[in-house]
Amino acid sequence: MDYDGINYFWLMKTHLRYLTGYPQETLAQVQAALESGRLKSAIVKKYPLGHHVKSDKALHDYVMEIKRDYMKRSAPISKIKFDKKMDIHGALGIHYTKPRIQGNKIKSKVEIRIADIFKEAPEAFLRMVVVHELAHLNEKDHDKAFYRLCQNMEPDYHQLEFDFRVYMAADEYEKSFQ
Repeated sequence: MDYDGINYFWLMKTHLRYLTGYPQETLAQVQAALESGRLKSAIVKKYPLGHHVKSDKALHDYVMEIKRDYMKRSAPISKIKFDKKMDIHGALGIHYTKPRIQGNKIKSKVEIRIADIFKEAPEAFLRMVVVHELAHLNEKDHDKAFYRLCQNMEPDYHQLEFDFRVYMAADEYEKSFQ
């Protein structure tokens, strides 16, 4: 199966799997930048490593601050935590609603879990994934309304998402030579 002239199965087995959906020209530029060996350092220069959000409590406070600023009327969140078991290749964050019966009513508990990798990633990338999961409180699908909400909370959302994907590709590329 080809994907914009690139074999899809090859793409999914390489570090470029984080960039599926992007045009072939973009993939070629990223590959060339990876081979130059300076891509990850350029991203880290743009988005410095290190932030204070290392514990579940700090993550809870961080998420709730963004929620208070942009989504005061959205559903309450019962649990927010980092998830060590989250498969980075499948998801960066998860938001889900657990139904529970309380008397004769069905109530919902909303949880947000963020991949453990964001403890060490630049803070801008943590904010990007938090914004993404918060947007799911109001918009379930990845449609125009969802991305408008993401951009309302983080104007550089699309650039941050792309840069994070490049960061992950560069990190994996570097690790393949260690």
